[in-house]
Amino acid sequence: MSLAADILCQTPAGLYCPLGGFHIDPVRAVDRALITHGHSDHARAGHGAVMATAETLAIMGLRYGANFAGTTEAIPLGGTRRIGEVDVAFHPAGHVLGSAQIAVTRGACRIVVSGDYKRQFDPTCAPFELVPCDVFVTEATFGLPVFRHPDARQEIDKLIASIRLFPDRPHLLGAYSLGKAQRVMVLLREAGWDRPIHIHGALEKISHFYEEQGIAIGPLEPVRGKTAKELEGAIVICPPGSMSDLWSRRMGDPVTAFASGWMRIRARARQRGVELPLVISDHADWDDLLVTIAETGAGEVWVTHGAEDALVHWCRTQGLAARPLHLLGYGDEGEAEPEAASPATAAADTTVAAADGGPPVEGQGA
Repeated sequence: MSLAADILCQTPAGLYCPLGGFHIDPVRAVDRALITHGHSDHARAGHGAVMATAETLAIMGLRYGANFAGTTEAIPLGGTRRIGEVDVAFHPAGHVLGSAQIAVTRGACRIVVSGDYKRQFDPTCAPFELVPCDVFVTEATFGLPVFRHPDARQEIDKLIASIRLFPDRPHLLGAYSLGKAQRVMVLLREAGWDRPIHIHGALEKISHFYEEQGIAIGPLEPVRGKTAKELEGAIVICPPGSMSDLWSRRMGDPVTAFASGWMRIRARARQRGVELPLVISDHADWDDLLVTIAETGAGEVWVTHGAEDALVHWCRTQGLAARPLHLLGYGDEGEAEPEAASPATAAADTTVAAADGGPPVEGQGA
């Protein structure tokens, strides 16, 4: 058995470190959990003890209540702790506010569990930090060559251009409530949008928390109580699930927009009835996945939640030891949609994208 396997192994609850007695992002309640970030598919309530960044702990408290765990301990980004027989360090992941990669080291072997991460510009969280390691555990949410994300600021320009083109219609923008919505808000401000942004009630607590952390979101107004007339020409941000429910009927005739890496696939935009697809992702795209794997210097790569087989195939063509983890339970929030766990489904979407004029699909996994 390799030293890496001694440090981290798979259990039904997820990745487990027997030398430290803790799980990382467990999918069920455990005695001790280290959490990479606050999205609900990684951060669950009910653990005996939770260690995470202060921001992630605060977000979990907002979502689950003050007693979401038996005990909690905040670790700053860059902070290191000795737990049992291993050293644990938290490094910025660039995913959402408070998100971290977790490095677990014993002797000469370091494993980095990246959680969800991105390398694009994001003014709402600490940028991704490259951590050299022997084993890199990477997500593969967008682990197919068709997924190449444009600069998010260009997509925000498309939104503002659409508002100028349709000044009498509200723009209803679906964006995930933690991270994506706040990133869009700040990017809008940086692009010169100084009017109030209207938000669904589900976004209020998290958005105000971001403001308390010194992130300049600007004036926000709740949608409740507003008439269709009052919302003409407004930007309204809501969770994706609210775009088609009764709540949205108050908009009258909105321009529907959706901010997600999945909007790279035009068929998905059409299926959702999205008029203005905005390719804004909080996950690494294909190119950034490959660059990051190479830059870590890792000789071994473990791939989880997403198009695992395609990324594993690429790693092996580069002479790296690689394997899919097939961990279950991730993908319930944010862009890691359930169907993303199926490479067959993603490959079918890739075929549609190519027919739509997307980039050629090259280097796809077997």
